[in-house]
Amino acid sequence: MTQLWLLGLGRETKLLFSICGIMVGSEALPSPRQHGVTKPLSLAGPSDADLLRTKKLNKFLVDAGLYEIKEEAAKRVEVLGRIKQIVVDWVKQLTRLRGYTDQMVEDANAVIFTFGSYRLGVHGPGADIDTLCVGPSYVNRDDFFFVLHDMLSGMEEVTELQPVPDAHVPVMKFKFDGICIDLLYASISLLVVPDDLDISDDSVLYDVDEPTVRSLNGCRVADQILKHVPNVEHFRTTLRCLKFWAKKRGVYSNVTGFLGGVNWALLVARVCQFYPNAIPSMLVSRFFRVYTQWRWPNPVMLCSIQQQELGFAVWDPRKNPKDRTHHMPIITPAYPCMNSSYNVSTSTLRVMTEQFLFGNTICEEIELNKAQWHALFEPYMFFESYRNYLQVDIVAGDCDDLRAWKGWVESRLRQLTLMIERDTMGKLQCHPYPHEYSDPSKQCSHSAFFMGLQRKQGEVVLEGQQFDIRGTVDEFRHSVNMYVFWRPGMEIYVSHVRRKQIPLYVFPEGYKPCRIPRSNIINPSSEEEASRKRKYEGIGNGIKQNGLLKRQSVSPRNRDSDSVSPVIVNHSCAEEGKGKVFEVQPKGLELVVSSRPVVELEQGTVIRLGVTSTA
Repeated sequence: MTQLWLLGLGRETKLLFSICGIMVGSEALPSPRQHGVTKPLSLAGPSDADLLRTKKLNKFLVDAGLYEIKEEAAKRVEVLGRIKQIVVDWVKQLTRLRGYTDQMVEDANAVIFTFGSYRLGVHGPGADIDTLCVGPSYVNRDDFFFVLHDMLSGMEEVTELQPVPDAHVPVMKFKFDGICIDLLYASISLLVVPDDLDISDDSVLYDVDEPTVRSLNGCRVADQILKHVPNVEHFRTTLRCLKFWAKKRGVYSNVTGFLGGVNWALLVARVCQFYPNAIPSMLVSRFFRVYTQWRWPNPVMLCSIQQQELGFAVWDPRKNPKDRTHHMPIITPAYPCMNSSYNVSTSTLRVMTEQFLFGNTICEEIELNKAQWHALFEPYMFFESYRNYLQVDIVAGDCDDLRAWKGWVESRLRQLTLMIERDTMGKLQCHPYPHEYSDPSKQCSHSAFFMGLQRKQGEVVLEGQQFDIRGTVDEFRHSVNMYVFWRPGMEIYVSHVRRKQIPLYVFPEGYKPCRIPRSNIINPSSEEEASRKRKYEGIGNGIKQNGLLKRQSVSPRNRDSDSVSPVIVNHSCAEEGKGKVFEVQPKGLELVVSSRPVVELEQGTVIRLGVTSTA
């Protein structure tokens, strides 16, 4: 029988498992019910030490505030019930307006399903509820984004209503009585939707488009995950733990190229299949042990990929060339099986691999009683991990505009990582950090994201080798400025900051960042710093002319002048500030952006990044 190594693990892992006393392959005892596409790695149950570690882990998770109180849980149920009534009234209203009979109006119905962390039972206090509304065939997506949107916008309980119709999975985001809701819609080929609709049946996919399939599959995948794990409660505790860990270590974000909730759920579920009798402390440790050894891009699968006659494409690198480009395939278990982690890039995979190694090391120390659980969840010191960063500032005229504009820009940040990988042939690596920051001293609505930059480790660099990413950043800015819902005041600024220049507002109150003195880093001039500060004064405020709000810098040329402006440096110059390049001692790979002083990126590497201003 094909063993696990054919799906991801090699001889080194088999040796590791043998050393650890874990049964593999034919050595494993037969399981009463096999979960997954291979036999378990081990049927061993917990020792007394494992039981004690699990007890301590559970206490840590409770003390960390990862469980909601009963009152909040009851409020979520109440809110879901009210949303159910709203969508039923919406469908009945449309049924009447479209001339259907009184009986049809009476029978008209819509059903609400949940998915994501709420459906899996691992949501925490304040978490949003991923919700799907399933309606009849004659109520379409336009009705959802216009008619239902208007109904919701007129309700006092609804705030922060944000429709995102052009998303990969179209969604309407809002708060209902303070509870965050992500509401999807799926119109299926039924005139009347029964309350007991079985969404796991493939028949719901008949005669629907791909956005509808993606909307339906959120619920279908969640149900399949719970079906394919040996012990649901052990799975939930382990997943709750790993999600908390991923957020602390900065690798929880699908949109920026890391992993989202469903990805982490699938990875944890596969480990549960490998160790069906393990308890949470064992599963957390085995999680890191398995995925530090996994040979990507071999896929993680909970079950065999199923083929149907419905015509939807499934993940298959043998037939689909695009699937061969995926770096970290994690396959959904519901038809049509897809790679849920297609956003992962070589840079973000590198970051996650490093974090898996960190987790594995800490878990080994915990098992040897050399560390406690809190050590596993130490926050990742992102702003002390690199010497150079890209800072992406997002501003808008007001909070509502910022919410929409920021969502759009954040969805494009992954493209900037891919573009830099592409244009530098992977030799300059990006680490996008999936946290947003805001400068409280700015009067305008403002948000900022950061990316760490470093040369690829182990890369042979030729002396004098250089890269010009001016076109890369300009291409990124152009794609962002294609936003169809642009409003006056919406702007984006990309700049370079060195570690010692990281703004203080990104750090916790009272925290003093480590400012390691480096004699080979030239301090920026006071004039240059003043230019950076002036850049944000008045941003997002606009100018009123004839009662209309006008954009301060309207032309694309002016907007682009605020971007990072890389130029190739390979010459000497006599004077600074007269449009000439600067003399740079050859130090291998050199990335140059505008005319800012030289900054050492890594040994044998020079980076020069700067910003021009519209002021």
